[in-house]
Amino acid sequence: MGSTYDESSFKVLRGLEPVRQRPGMYTTLDNPNHIVTEVVDNACDEALAGYSGSIAVTAHADGSVSVADEGRGIPVGIHPEEGISVVEVAFTVLHSGGKFEKEKGGAYRFAGGLHGVGVAVTNALSRAVEVTVFRDGGEHHVRFENGVALSPLARVASCAKRKTGTVVRVWPDPKYFDSPQVNLADMERALRAKAVLLPGVTITLNIEKSNESKSWVYPDGLRGYLAEALSAEELAAPIFTGERYVAKGGDESFVEGEGAAWAFAWSEEGTVARESYVNLIPTWSGGTHDSGLREGIFNAVKSFIELHSMLPKGVKLASDDVFGRVSFVLSARLLDPSFQGQTKEKLVSRNALKLVSTMVSDPLLLWLNEHVEFGKKIAEISIRQAQSRMKSSQKIEKKKGSSVAVLPGKLTDAAEYNPARNELFLVEGDSAGGSAKQGRNKEFQAVLPLRGKVLNTFEVDRDRLFSNAEVHDIAVAIGVDPHGVKDDADLSGLRYSGIYIMADADVDGSHIATLLLTLFFRHFPRLIQNGNVYLAQPPLFRIDVPAQGKKPMRKLYALNEDELSAIEDRLRKEKVREGSWNISRFKGLGEMNPQQLWETTMCPDTRRALLVELDAASYFDAEQTMMMLMGKKESGLRREWLEYHGNEVTGDV
Repeated sequence: MGSTYDESSFKVLRGLEPVRQRPGMYTTLDNPNHIVTEVVDNACDEALAGYSGSIAVTAHADGSVSVADEGRGIPVGIHPEEGISVVEVAFTVLHSGGKFEKEKGGAYRFAGGLHGVGVAVTNALSRAVEVTVFRDGGEHHVRFENGVALSPLARVASCAKRKTGTVVRVWPDPKYFDSPQVNLADMERALRAKAVLLPGVTITLNIEKSNESKSWVYPDGLRGYLAEALSAEELAAPIFTGERYVAKGGDESFVEGEGAAWAFAWSEEGTVARESYVNLIPTWSGGTHDSGLREGIFNAVKSFIELHSMLPKGVKLASDDVFGRVSFVLSARLLDPSFQGQTKEKLVSRNALKLVSTMVSDPLLLWLNEHVEFGKKIAEISIRQAQSRMKSSQKIEKKKGSSVAVLPGKLTDAAEYNPARNELFLVEGDSAGGSAKQGRNKEFQAVLPLRGKVLNTFEVDRDRLFSNAEVHDIAVAIGVDPHGVKDDADLSGLRYSGIYIMADADVDGSHIATLLLTLFFRHFPRLIQNGNVYLAQPPLFRIDVPAQGKKPMRKLYALNEDELSAIEDRLRKEKVREGSWNISRFKGLGEMNPQQLWETTMCPDTRRALLVELDAASYFDAEQTMMMLMGKKESGLRREWLEYHGNEVTGDV
């Protein structure tokens, strides 16, 4: 409480210091694989652009790793703004690189590098990095130690003019990682996958300690890779492969060259194998391109089943029924992909869903109709999955019997009763409730509009809780009785796997969300402990970006002022004309049309939501904080808390 807070408290982190202060924001810390992969990705981008036929990765005996390619070589001249060589800029300046300019004339169009922090992070978290560039008839060399160049980039020898490429050797700093050694098994898997995605390119892993060398080149591409992972006996139909990219002037919604390559197959038993990539970057956590593949496959199989009148009466097909037994390898190509986090493990670009779905659906439907025997096998697997799912949900319904309370009239429930899948959205106001009802997926999403601000229930006795109509409706809708943290609560009647608090992205909305969180914390704590309660994250701003070159008109969304500033900075880097984009601020969810609300806030594939977490061990501390914030007789403690944290407040005027 006695610490000084003044102008001297503010620090500006320069150079690579932000990475060293918070390395977990930029890379994974279990081992150095990711910082080496950043170098490999640059070599792969050269191969993807058509300039490198081979990539060699060497795990040296001293723990260092080197990556060599036959690409164009990093430019070695002096950067006009920084006054140092471009090689030094790439390894020491965050948010620098050759992959921002993706319109006509850019050095790279479809590349994994987005933020310009990749090899700079590698350098920041390494004891030493050596870079050798072959370019313009010369061999150029620079060594960095602890992120700093020992001397400027220098030409150390001559070489043949046709010899080009880059060699980067990295000595990871063990103090930043749980394990200081590169995980060679994971590295091998990643390099093999890169070879699959770069047909004709040879990728080699050399291990000095064991004098071992492995090379991969896949003439059969994705099909051969998926076939290695699956047993031919288990397949219901041959592996279906294909690739489609947007042709020049072919589609107003997407950019020329965007598209996907894929290989997928159905199996009746055994584990499914699934891998996806964007511009050669592995997305281990999937994302919107995976969702697009699922949608495209579902649409094609559903159309085939309808065309051949195969669906039994009373059976309703869901996308999970069709996609549940699919193994796949997907390689998407996007001009300007957006990832969740610097490690790029999950794609969040909304347009990727429609792009991949569009590319896959028609070729698959054509193939199914050309191979009717296989098509019918796939259809039968999907129908059996649907029947099994429906039988399971009927069993749950019988258990509930007629003892279920009458559901509130304002609740617009999901069409199917499936507590393991269904979701409930608690929506602020009838206007937003109307948009949510129209925009939702009726099969599994329910909407309960709330009138006004919910009662502060922190100090309300449980036996008087139902005197408030809104609280009564929420309790009856979710199917769980109010309980305390130490009670043995019965959750067997829970009707929804996820309960989403969906309030406006302004101060009033935050207040309503706080009141609802108070209700769940105080009277339904087991739902929070069970991971059933979420805070939906609707956007506060919409940014309309005009068409630019080959890039179509875009609608971007920002949750808050910080995201808005970041998007505007990105547009400036893309050289979109200043002031040409239009910014709209949503006054409330009711202003959003159903499609916008679905895409940004309700669609499981593209929405953002925060899971509300609480464990029994921290309940007491949380209760003290909630008592100070929500207790009627705690105004003195609240005032002290507000005064202490006053500098953290952002005014919403």
